[in-house]
Amino acid sequence: MFIDSHCHLDRIDLAPYQNDFSLFVQEAKQQQVQQMLCISIDLESYPAMVELVKDYPEIFLSVGVHPNVDEGEEPTEQRLLELAANDKVIAIGETGLDYLRSSGDLTWQHQRFKTHIKVAKTLNKPLIIHTREAGHDALDVLKKEGADEVGGIIHCFTEDWEFAKKALELNFYISFSGIVTFKNALAIKEVAQLVPADKFLIETDSPYLAPVPFRGKPNYPTYVPYVAEHLAELRGCTVEEIAAQSTANFHKLFGTHS
Repeated sequence: MFIDSHCHLDRIDLAPYQNDFSLFVQEAKQQQVQQMLCISIDLESYPAMVELVKDYPEIFLSVGVHPNVDEGEEPTEQRLLELAANDKVIAIGETGLDYLRSSGDLTWQHQRFKTHIKVAKTLNKPLIIHTREAGHDALDVLKKEGADEVGGIIHCFTEDWEFAKKALELNFYISFSGIVTFKNALAIKEVAQLVPADKFLIETDSPYLAPVPFRGKPNYPTYVPYVAEHLAELRGCTVEEIAAQSTANFHKLFGTHS
């Protein structure tokens, strides 16, 4: 059994499933993807995302606003607390810092990041962290704001082992996406080999970043086994062991069950 620990189900292309979300969920189960964590990007599309997954107990939710979203409603502590009251919400985010796609004075990005951390600590829910070309600063904020109290996930990991060690010290899990299957992702492959067995997760980040052999095409949670297969090769174990370990790690972090 696989768990996709990070996907955007409200953004995947349902055309191959006759635009029927239930057919997609059926296919995911046939591919042994039994549970999924659907990640929030902005507050404007959040109500529709909740509506989409409300009848599926195997799909969990996060609530938060992505660091690159610079329009729309700014997430206040009160608003995030209100939305997180939904029983399906098990995480806060995705949040973090991104210096690749945002530039100029990013004080607002730092402040938003801190707001999410405060909410996560108030609710005792793990954080979903996004970081691009801002690794040092992201770790600094996490440490100063006491994010280790709740921990969480460094999602779609793209840093190196030195970063990973510091993130692990702060009580964060490392989640590998399809990027780990790319030939040039040598630093990420090294981390995949070195990360402790009880501290990694797998994800698709669908509809983005499809793994080999689908690179460049729309991504789906049904492709998460390809991430697991590559991790198994790197770690010298079976796909079944990766599936079992990553599933156990997910349930331990979020207090969920299969």
